[in-house]
Amino acid sequence: MSMELCEANMKTILIKNGRVIDPAAGLDGICDVYLKDGKVARVAKNIRRKADVTLDASGYWVMPGLIDMHVHLRDPGQTEKEDVTSGSKAAAKGGFTTIVAMPNTKPVIDSPDRVDYVMNKAKHTSPIHVLQAGSATVGEKGEELSDIAGMVKAGIPAISEDGRSVMNAKICRDAMKAAASFHIPFLDHCEDRSLVNGGCVNEDEISRREGLPGITNSVEDVIVARDILLARETGVHLHLCHCSTKGSYEMLKIAKEKGIDVSGEVCPHHFTLTSSDRVPGDTNYKMNPPLRTEEDREALRNGLAEDVFEVISTDHAPHTRRDKELPITTAPFGITGLETSVALTISELVKPGIITPLQMAAKMSANPAKILHLEGRGTLAEGSEADVTVIDPERVSTIDTSEFVSRGKNTPFNGRTVTGMVLVTICGGNIVCREGRPVYD
Repeated sequence: MSMELCEANMKTILIKNGRVIDPAAGLDGICDVYLKDGKVARVAKNIRRKADVTLDASGYWVMPGLIDMHVHLRDPGQTEKEDVTSGSKAAAKGGFTTIVAMPNTKPVIDSPDRVDYVMNKAKHTSPIHVLQAGSATVGEKGEELSDIAGMVKAGIPAISEDGRSVMNAKICRDAMKAAASFHIPFLDHCEDRSLVNGGCVNEDEISRREGLPGITNSVEDVIVARDILLARETGVHLHLCHCSTKGSYEMLKIAKEKGIDVSGEVCPHHFTLTSSDRVPGDTNYKMNPPLRTEEDREALRNGLAEDVFEVISTDHAPHTRRDKELPITTAPFGITGLETSVALTISELVKPGIITPLQMAAKMSANPAKILHLEGRGTLAEGSEADVTVIDPERVSTIDTSEFVSRGKNTPFNGRTVTGMVLVTICGGNIVCREGRPVYD
């Protein structure tokens, strides 16, 4: 990409000749995009204006800045794994201009002052927008509601009990009622803990052969069913996180047909890998929910193609190398995802024709913005935020964890050849990352 860079914090950027893909505006075609003073000033063919920076995006995709609704920044409490600064910089490299941090930190984000801690740190150290979700219950113990009203005033876009489910159905319903009253979504981690029984991988022939305790599909499906019913009763927007089973797909599809206000997301590792891909003993393949069967993966792919699942999120979950070197029965769940999501989505979904580039932009930008009520984001309409992601859909590369910006190197995709690369990330009208190199330091 040819570029004339005048200064790190420029006032005007002109992106020329790119394929502008903006589902919110119904646009998919060759256009120019002109950014001025942190806003999208114009989208049209053959814009002739002087700019501090001119990018030739011929052959590239120009999308609204990507939005990840599901990220673990480990801050506060486990900053040896990740923190607001390192995680947001990894997100910028991955093409994301907005991320939502989950509240299962140490201590849990269950009060306005803890929300303020993250938001203030992000304001001073992050090159992108960082939003902090609030926990549904105090300490994520599932016993009493958090100060949801106070956290809403502090700026949370959603509540969640991510990392666990609110097992008490009444308390979960009360949390949903509170979320509905404040017009924010409930981001749902669906896991019936009474059914987990020490499981660490998918329950199937492979786990039985290895003598490992398994996690059945019912662990997820039981809570999906319960919480869809609670959402119907409370009127909350229920968003199902990291869906992994055929049952989740089937129930979400039925719920939508019934007019229930529910959405769902799939993570790249779940639409890419199955339990048969797992390397015995390699904890980089250990995530929650676990890698499922080929039947489950095909259901997820079908659901993405049919727009039953409206969102692709990463569930970025960094851990230290020492943590992941523990035995598979005791090592923590989770893999990193911010720096591999775009390439895996293009390689596994767009290139095979399962989804279109327009659907990709919807699932990774427009739909998250809509669910989270992020006005001015998820679109390149004139007057919107100057958050833009430029992607080379044909660039072939090999995933290399030694080049990760994230502190977490825990991924099963190290060494995998993929197609698609983020070239430029623009947030608030400033170029914050260019071909993997930061511009914000």
